[in-house]
Amino acid sequence: MLNIEIIIGLLLVVAIGAVVAQRLAIPYPILLVLGGLVLGFIPNLPRVEIDPELIFLVFLPPLITSAAWYIPWQEFRTVFVSVFLLSTGLVLATTSIVAVVAHTIISGIPWSAAFVLGAVVSPTDAVAATAIAKALSVPRRIVILLEGESLVNDATGLVTYRFAQAAVVTGVFSFWKASAWFVVVALGGVIVGLAVGWLVTWIHRRLDESTIEVTFTILMSYASYLLAEQLGLSGVLAAMTLGLYHRWQSPEMLSPRTRIQTIAVWEFIVFILNGLIFVLIGLQLPIILDHLSGESITTLIWFGTLISATVLGVRLVWVFPGTYLARLLSRRLRESAPYPSWQQILIVGWAGMRGGISLAAALTIPLSTNNGTPFPERNLIIFLTFCVIFVTLVLQGLFLPTLIKWLKVVDDDSGIKREEMEARLQAAKAAMARIEELTNQDTNLASDQMIEWLRIQYKERICQYDTYCQAMNDGSYKQLAAFQSLQHEVLAAERSMVIKLRNQGIISDDVLHRIERDFDLESALLGSND
Repeated sequence: MLNIEIIIGLLLVVAIGAVVAQRLAIPYPILLVLGGLVLGFIPNLPRVEIDPELIFLVFLPPLITSAAWYIPWQEFRTVFVSVFLLSTGLVLATTSIVAVVAHTIISGIPWSAAFVLGAVVSPTDAVAATAIAKALSVPRRIVILLEGESLVNDATGLVTYRFAQAAVVTGVFSFWKASAWFVVVALGGVIVGLAVGWLVTWIHRRLDESTIEVTFTILMSYASYLLAEQLGLSGVLAAMTLGLYHRWQSPEMLSPRTRIQTIAVWEFIVFILNGLIFVLIGLQLPIILDHLSGESITTLIWFGTLISATVLGVRLVWVFPGTYLARLLSRRLRESAPYPSWQQILIVGWAGMRGGISLAAALTIPLSTNNGTPFPERNLIIFLTFCVIFVTLVLQGLFLPTLIKWLKVVDDDSGIKREEMEARLQAAKAAMARIEELTNQDTNLASDQMIEWLRIQYKERICQYDTYCQAMNDGSYKQLAAFQSLQHEVLAAERSMVIKLRNQGIISDDVLHRIERDFDLESALLGSND
């Protein structure tokens, strides 16, 4: 049970851990798991036990929706075949092979329970993949592939887990019935997500209050998940579809003010929920160990190592032929993305992080079957799940930056920057054309002086973007960086003067805040000054 003092303490750990992770230049999920692990073994501290329903109900819907929101739909469509092979074929292959290994090395674990273990550890985690991939300089297409895979295979893994668990509890399993129901669950979840997405769009078009609109975006995330789950469908796919649909509609649906507030609020929520999940994962090991008996710690570690190695090995073996198979099946992928280097494929194979979804699924395993007998090796399955999470998230995650550096895989984002500047240039030209059109239509639109001022402003903007595009085409990135640094310095001088005027009592705080907001928006537009 989490009381308010424990929640505040965990939030403090999240904040401090994120700062330390930034100083050490490692992804914060890794440090938070280690921090939770250390806290869990400190004597006299209260035990914090995860309620798996809390993960699925409170944490999962907004995190899935947010992750889907940031996936570019057009690029996601391009890599969809690759995502499908990873999120279905690889999940099923991992489930089966882990089950075979577990049944072979662990005496007394039946096939049905072994398949439960395989299903629990088979899906990568959307939260972990997004948090770590974005913290590292890897090519954009790899990040999109990992995020898309983790979103879709959460649904695949959880549905597979349901069938495996039902087989243990009831003693009955039908492959064809399970396959047909899987299709129904997946398609139904997508339909629910689209329906809720349409409702969200309808509501937003009739509201003009940013605070209420932001609130609705959060509530609808939970609504899509809960509605799908109540209907026996995939809540994960419903939340994911809502995020994709909402993102596609947002440019025409949200006002500029609402969009800025929505992004800020969601970034805060996602950071808090992410941080709490990773700390809670680390805190679970002492509780898991308390429930284990019958095997020595050496044997348990050996089992955990073998299962973790199997999970990693299956993925590494799968991704190489899967990469080429995806391009054979998809002409769009073949034309838009050349065959990647073996180094990039290896990064995709290595970056299969597991996280809170796997642990929550393991903790939901029932204590007994329908005939009253204990669920076979339940505590061992939970322990092995934690081992896989620790190995894939912490150990692989810590080594991933070194592997990226060793393989010389870099994120060349010049393409997207060039695309951005071209779009800005075309938008400025469209604005210029509109100025001339309105001027010719209505001579009383504004004074000649104001029209000329607006015309000069957009001419300068067009010239600036055109210079950017030419510099990018020529490869003059150092000049662009120097110019951006100069812009930041000039903006800092403006900000300092306005603060000085406030301190001298010449202007009020209200005036400062109005001007400061413009400075903040301009600074955000310029980007980082690192």
